[in-house]
Amino acid sequence: MSKLLESVKLHEGLRLKAYQDSVGVWTIGYGENLQELEIDEALAEHWLEESILKAEQYARNYSFYDSLSQPRKDVLIEMIFNMGPSRVRGFTNALAAMKAGNYEDAAREMLDSKWARQVGKRADRLAEQMRTGKYWNADTGQ
Repeated sequence: MSKLLESVKLHEGLRLKAYQDSVGVWTIGYGENLQELEIDEALAEHWLEESILKAEQYARNYSFYDSLSQPRKDVLIEMIFNMGPSRVRGFTNALAAMKAGNYEDAAREMLDSKWARQVGKRADRLAEQMRTGKYWNADTGQ
């Protein structure tokens, strides 16, 4: 198998970001066709955990991160996971309010955004979690 593996690697080439191949098929890795890719729940969970860890690493770069309670840290991490670090950086007023410990203003700024209009209840829940410092409970809806 190792000779076959070496040959396929050589001929396919490694691409760590998705790209369109010569016939327009979205591909990644060593020629993995993304349009026909199926994964199982375990792999999806693994990818989610890896993405959340990356978002958390980015969140730790904010000088105020350690001053946040865990529920508020989780809001910031989830926003980074959902939008990416560059879009979260655009929340300058919300981030400034978080830094100042003004979570009411941070929540209001989160809701006054295109993101909030796009994600609806997710933004409502996360803004409430930012405001109160308490996790939203899926069982009670609060």
